[in-house]
Amino acid sequence: MSETSFDAVLRDFDTFLDRERNLSPRTRRAYATDLRQFRDFLGDTAEPGRVEPDDVRAFLAARHRELHPTTLGRKLAAIRSLYRYLRHTGRVDRDPSAGIRAPRRPDPLPRPLSVDDCETLVEEDPAGRPDEAHRRDRAIVELLYGAGLRVGELVALDVRDVDLRGREVRVLGKGRKERIVPLPAAARRAVDDYLALRRGPGYQGEPLFRALAARGRGRLSQRSVRRILRERARRAGLPGRVHPHRLRHSYATHLLDMGADLREIQELLGHASLSTTQRYTAVSAARLFEVYDRAHPRAAADGDGGARRRGDGEEPDA
Repeated sequence: MSETSFDAVLRDFDTFLDRERNLSPRTRRAYATDLRQFRDFLGDTAEPGRVEPDDVRAFLAARHRELHPTTLGRKLAAIRSLYRYLRHTGRVDRDPSAGIRAPRRPDPLPRPLSVDDCETLVEEDPAGRPDEAHRRDRAIVELLYGAGLRVGELVALDVRDVDLRGREVRVLGKGRKERIVPLPAAARRAVDDYLALRRGPGYQGEPLFRALAARGRGRLSQRSVRRILRERARRAGLPGRVHPHRLRHSYATHLLDMGADLREIQELLGHASLSTTQRYTAVSAARLFEVYDRAHPRAAADGDGGARRRGDGEEPDA
């Protein structure tokens, strides 16, 4: 195959990911970038059927100093997915990435905000903001924390997806799997206050959260939501980096702290695997140790605080 035919393979693979795998545009763009980098590393004469395992190892090794292990793992996953597709369609008879292990990834615990910090973030009320912008931003925070949505799920919502009377929101999650998430009273009030400014003919089919520029008023982007949260947290004086997924972590951890069942939390978050949700049990345990160390009169009796109970000397998750 020529370099041009390698490009044709990548185009066919992208079409397959879109039509058959239902991957999001963001994931497809990431895979396309990774595979173009792999093609460029192999050179102009690269042919998919002649790639060797050593070529894949060399590609990953050339980038291991500059990239996070998670990113390297994604690049290897992109190559594996490509070759599964090529084998399935009969274009190659072997997978050069088979048997190559992904770089070991650190698995830091999620870092939830405290309940008080979440309350501060919600209640932050800057003076002089346009009314619609203020109501929209408050509704965004209430939904991220009150319903545990991913930022991509949040910005994909249309007005019709929110059922205020039914106290629920219909969410399209990863793999285009739909789930229903209950809405707490505070989130319902915030969304209702925001939509009160917009109700009119046809508004049910509009994006729930939209940009407020003079022209367009299209769907709000994920980048804009991150910026809104970052600025809101800065004005509120909250420590650390506050991003949408941190509010999702906070949602899950606070539910677990209040006695929610782990499988129920799995359903609410839309996790395909319970093992993903189980990470929050470790977070809650770390938080309990912190409370004990700060508050119990016998906590420092041995002179080494919580490290003696965790057994590994690690600092508790903040």
